[in-house]
Amino acid sequence: MEPDKDVKRSHRSDKANTPLPLPVERALRKLGSDIQLARRRRRISQSSLAERMGASLSTVRRMEKGDVRVPIHFFARALHVFGEIQALADLLDTARDDIGLTLMDQQLPKRVRSKPPTSGAL
Repeated sequence: MEPDKDVKRSHRSDKANTPLPLPVERALRKLGSDIQLARRRRRISQSSLAERMGASLSTVRRMEKGDVRVPIHFFARALHVFGEIQALADLLDTARDDIGLTLMDQQLPKRVRSKPPTSGAL
């Protein structure tokens, strides 16, 4: 039973040691910075934001620094406090997914034929 625990442990550490792509790190740092700026513009203290979000002060501080270990729901809670939660809901809106829609359109049939009537249909 011990070897199984070692395998699981090493598997988890492999995932934890996988570096984030640089654009992901930059985006999280920018989001954190934008949250900090939005908070300051609204004259909300970090402790007040933490209370409104149901988070700790250290979580708000880490979030504003763009810490990759902060769970996404805290970013969502901050957006909710600022009245901007719809921006998160619209991030990958399928109706406006130009790439996805283009790929789907490329797979459409060239021609659509009507099916012959079945013998039991009236």
